[in-house]
Amino acid sequence: ETHAFFNGTSVFLAVVGQETEPCHVLLQAPPGKNHWRVHTSLPEASGHPLEAPRHGFGMYRAPDYDALIDHPVEMGTPQVVTFEAFGAPHEMVFTGVIPNIDLERIAEDTRRICEAQIAFFEPETHAAPFLDSSERYVFMTLVTGDGYGGLEHRSSTALMCSRSDLPARGREPAGEGYENFLGLVSHEYFHTWNVKRIKPAAFAPYDLGRENHTQLLWVFEGFTSYYDDLFLLRAGVIDEPAYLRRLGKTISLVHRGPWRLKQSVAESSFDAWTRFYKQDENSPNALVSYYSKGSLVALGLDLAIRDATGQARSLDDVMRLMWQRYGRDFYRGRPEGVPEDAMPALIHEATGFDATDFLARHAYGREDVPLAQLLEPQGLALTWQAPAGDTGLDVRLRSTAGQCTIATVYEGSAAHEAGLSAGDVIVAVDGLRVLDEKSLTTLLSRHQPGNRVVVHVFRRDELRQFTVTLSEPGATECRLERTRDVAAGGRSHA
Repeated sequence: ETHAFFNGTSVFLAVVGQETEPCHVLLQAPPGKNHWRVHTSLPEASGHPLEAPRHGFGMYRAPDYDALIDHPVEMGTPQVVTFEAFGAPHEMVFTGVIPNIDLERIAEDTRRICEAQIAFFEPETHAAPFLDSSERYVFMTLVTGDGYGGLEHRSSTALMCSRSDLPARGREPAGEGYENFLGLVSHEYFHTWNVKRIKPAAFAPYDLGRENHTQLLWVFEGFTSYYDDLFLLRAGVIDEPAYLRRLGKTISLVHRGPWRLKQSVAESSFDAWTRFYKQDENSPNALVSYYSKGSLVALGLDLAIRDATGQARSLDDVMRLMWQRYGRDFYRGRPEGVPEDAMPALIHEATGFDATDFLARHAYGREDVPLAQLLEPQGLALTWQAPAGDTGLDVRLRSTAGQCTIATVYEGSAAHEAGLSAGDVIVAVDGLRVLDEKSLTTLLSRHQPGNRVVVHVFRRDELRQFTVTLSEPGATECRLERTRDVAAGGRSHA
């Protein structure tokens, strides 16, 4: 009733043997929706009798099937704001009910992020990469009550965010939710280079008829996850304390569970098809995320390079070399991807740093990255503390519709030892009703570690009772603080 959105992968079938042929697609307005506008990075079919006007219904074109399915389409009556980054047109499209949204602030912050990333990869020309396949870049955001996520495309991205994460006019500050939204914007925009043009060799070309396995997703998603928040800092949309707070949360997340020592990020990358995207309630005890731990591998590698070269080189140099060799000409007749075993040699060529041992331990092995040791020369101290509000159960909770549900029971936890399970709905502690996560925390806060409490849960439709011996809150929350400034030889250490 209100809008339409589709990915080409879900709509357009390929014609076998004709995937390299040009494609045309005619977009027609639904009945009674002639006032709707079309928002897509798919180019209009210039010169065609049915050529679509800008943002209108009509004929669009793509040079081949791969391009046809890489330009999602949003249509309706969204709120829209535009800006230019180094002369390249950008659109931000917001679909949903969003009262008093501060579009101008969002556009300005996003422009700064986009220009910082463009200048990073093309410091001399400031050339936006998507102009090789489209006339503009489009951020399409579906706004809901609690959404979050994104999918990158060669000249656009499809996002979901929570209504409360977007800033309102006249309200300062916008809060952490807005930082999360900008981090998502930064992440997907960075993919314009790293994933959409710099690709693993296993994805060049991408075979849509089977799973495409690679051990390098820790480079493509992990490095992107490292740079997304870093570019919020570099663009000046957050300050250093906010960046260190966000980085501390990522470190805490990675060190929270036992999975990081059970699987390497290279193994997790290879298993993406069969395990990472088919997770169950026990996955946090078994799988490592090549996103979050991959970002810490990138951080550690960056710090190691900077320390070994006296701040003269960094991971930035590696990214720019990968862009120049594999990404810049990907859609210009040179679709070559990064070989599976190429990273040590690429890092050495770009920086002079021998990363063979580092990668063997932390990317292809399962060792923790020694971040405290690597951060110290940069004037940063990493410490650990017990998180506020730790319940002593050692579980991950989910509160929905007036129920407090256990989403994950961590291996070896107090809840695990007592027999609680993922999916259990906690209804009472020591005979007092539990409404949500907050009420559970309040009830358990009256107890000390080692106390025994009686927990009633519904497991499916059966009322069950368990006695839990509360655990000592672990020092699982990371805190980062600057202890001194560091001279960087004319280069920012950020």
